[in-house]
Amino acid sequence: MAGQSDPQLSLFSSAEVEFLAEDEMTDIIPNVRMDALNMICGDFGPFRPQIPAKVPLWLAIALKKRGKCRIQPPNWMTVERLTEVLDAEREAPREFQPLPFHYVEISRLLFDYARDDIPDIYLVRSLIEDIRDVRFHKVETGLESLDSRTHAVKLKNLSAMEVNLVRPFIVRALQTFYKHDTGDEQVSDGNSQPTPVDRGARRVLRPR
Repeated sequence: MAGQSDPQLSLFSSAEVEFLAEDEMTDIIPNVRMDALNMICGDFGPFRPQIPAKVPLWLAIALKKRGKCRIQPPNWMTVERLTEVLDAEREAPREFQPLPFHYVEISRLLFDYARDDIPDIYLVRSLIEDIRDVRFHKVETGLESLDSRTHAVKLKNLSAMEVNLVRPFIVRALQTFYKHDTGDEQVSDGNSQPTPVDRGARRVLRPR
């Protein structure tokens, strides 16, 4: 993965973030009878027709492709719930509403492979796109407020894709501020070498 092979690069590709999201658990409704599936990551099943079962998203997609199940959309992926989230996002310009960490990737995968299982799919897709736009606008507005007095950034309830996009910029910006801040504030103690001012321990610069 890009983020692991190069320690200087913290940005993952969209495909890599989506790959991580496929481990999220989801509910399926099998339409066939199958014994339990024994995987390295765990055992899933047995499966009985019309009896809900919980499996990783990657397995749900694999079974869906073979016509062996339908996928139940998560509770947050309804018109009513998404409308509430969108309204709350617009009313709170400095806050992010709690959503699943991989809501962007999960919705994209379900749109690609389980379109017929999602009620009001076009409206659901439109609401999710609107939510993403509002949240990214908040992120951009927040980044514009960064200055040399900023030593830490706290972003609560960001999703994986949102964190992935803003992390490199925020980390580099804060490191630059810290470098200039400590480089300028030096005092002489009478010796030939200046002594940096002790500003105390710094907080690790990790956006959340």
